[in-house]
Amino acid sequence: MANLLSYLKAQTQDMVSLLQKLVEMESPTSEKEAVDALGSFLRERLVELGAQVEVAEQAERGNHLLARWEGEGRQVLILCHMDTVWPIGTLKLRPFRRDGGIARGPGIFDMKGGIVVALYAMKGIKETGCPLKRKVTLLINSDEEVGSDSSKELIEREAKRSEMVLVLEPALPPEGALKTFRKGWINFDLRITGRASHAGADPKLGVNAIQELAHQVLRLHQLADHEKGTTVNIGVVEGGTVRNMIAPHAHALIDVRVSNEEEAQRIIKDILSLKPVLPGAKLEIEKGHQRPPFERTPKVAALFQQAKEVAREIGLELKEGETGGASDGNLTAALGVPTLDGLGVVGAGAHSEDEHIEIAFLPQRAALLALLLQKL
Repeated sequence: MANLLSYLKAQTQDMVSLLQKLVEMESPTSEKEAVDALGSFLRERLVELGAQVEVAEQAERGNHLLARWEGEGRQVLILCHMDTVWPIGTLKLRPFRRDGGIARGPGIFDMKGGIVVALYAMKGIKETGCPLKRKVTLLINSDEEVGSDSSKELIEREAKRSEMVLVLEPALPPEGALKTFRKGWINFDLRITGRASHAGADPKLGVNAIQELAHQVLRLHQLADHEKGTTVNIGVVEGGTVRNMIAPHAHALIDVRVSNEEEAQRIIKDILSLKPVLPGAKLEIEKGHQRPPFERTPKVAALFQQAKEVAREIGLELKEGETGGASDGNLTAALGVPTLDGLGVVGAGAHSEDEHIEIAFLPQRAALLALLLQKL
């Protein structure tokens, strides 16, 4: 095992160089051509590592990649995503750069660094002659940042074939803890129809959709239950046409996080049951993407304990934690498949201008993944 870690430490600069290439290939979810260009680049690297690569073509989203290495028994599934939240052109404003032991750039932490960890874990296994004892499938999807709408079925299919799932989302800062619990996520669109009229001459003839929205915002926040970990956030609101017109329409985007399935069902029922307050106002509520809670079940806890023992072989004392954010690991954990998340890079700043990774941890995380694939 020391040989594996030593080999990967010697590869640190190559890992950083590859990471720079990935960051400089901008890949926002909505830009299929850009995401597919990155996918083609990754496909070539995976073939070099001895994988049989399948391309799951998509009409609107980027194509998904499935890389398979042969072995015995049921497979281990590794999950990564190649899309980011950053639009084309962000790189000109915040180019990849090194600042001592820190590397920065759009998408570097979430989660192009995780892709590098996966590739070098497989390279380390190949170059040090450590045989795989079971099948490994690496799934790199193109739409995680928007709810995995085109890849959900693929993820769940592969998870059902798997003994366990290892998710290369970034670790919890600052110590690189794994994620053994994630909240579930549900979003809603609320559209309100009122009635237009002149704000000065005929205000009583109108029904103000923005006023109705204000009532509904207060109601929505009252549905939260912080003791149970349920939060409700209205992240975007818009409405009206001009200053001197009673607003005939309004719209809100709602984000809900829940700790368990019981709360998920309660909040869905309560939001879909909302009624208008103002006479003449109409509500249209649409439930959008949903990811179930990733609960820390006995199977997840047992898998973490195994991983903790394996990590000690390279001098790493693994810790665990939780987050309110959701990932594709929520989908696999909800199927009852033992899942570990946060196996990617160590750093901070997901979805922020301060997004960065700590370079020194790159070989350690790749070695950890390689050992988990061999020993779990």
